[in-house]
Amino acid sequence: MDKGEINLLPPLLEGLMVTLQVTAGAIALAVPLAVLAGLGRLSRLRLLRWPASVYVEVFRGTSALVQLFWFFYVLPLFGLRLPAIVVGIVVLALNAGAYGAEVVRGAVLAVPRGQREAALALNMTRWQITRRIVVPQAIPAMLPPATNLMIELLKNTALVSLVTIGDLTFRGQLLRNDTLRTVEIFGLILFLYFGVALLITAGMRLLERRFRAR
Repeated sequence: MDKGEINLLPPLLEGLMVTLQVTAGAIALAVPLAVLAGLGRLSRLRLLRWPASVYVEVFRGTSALVQLFWFFYVLPLFGLRLPAIVVGIVVLALNAGAYGAEVVRGAVLAVPRGQREAALALNMTRWQITRRIVVPQAIPAMLPPATNLMIELLKNTALVSLVTIGDLTFRGQLLRNDTLRTVEIFGLILFLYFGVALLITAGMRLLERRFRAR
C-alpha cells in the first residue's frame, strides 16, 4: 500500500464508523421485530396474526430503496420529519425484520410437533413448552440464516448514502469526485465491507456453536 492509499483511509474509516453505527442500530431493532412478527404470524389470534402478516408482506414485497425514500422524503410531507440516520436505521431494521420473521417462523415450525404434544401430556403449560422445548431447538436453527440477513443488512447500508448519510459508500463517492482514484478507493471500500462481514460471520458461528453445545 503506497502513501497515497494511506491518505485515503482516514475519511473512509470515518465513513465506516457511521456504517457500523447504522448496522448495529438496525440489527438491535430488527431482532425484536423479527421475533414479534414471526411469533405473531403463528398466533391463533387474528388480532396478532394479521398485522404481523401485513408488515412482513409489505416490507418483503417492496424495494428497500423505495422504503428509504418514503421515510425520508414523503413522511415529512405529513408532518413527520426524522433525522437521516434514524431513517436509515429504522428502514433497514423494518426491512431485515420482515425477512427475519420468516426465519423465526420457520425455525419454530421445524420443532417436531410430537414433542409439544408429549409436553402437553405431561401437563406442561404453553409457556413452559415454549421456553424449555421450542426455543432451545429453534435458536440454533435460526442462527445460520440470521447470519446471512445480517450480512445483507450490512450491504444494504450503502443505500443510506442516498439520503445524505456520510457512511462508507458516501465518503468513498466524495473521495472519488475529489481525487478520481476510482480503483484505490473502491478497492479499499470492498476490503472494509468484506472485513466487517467476516467479523459478523465469525461472531455468529461462535454463538451457534455455544447454543448447539447447550
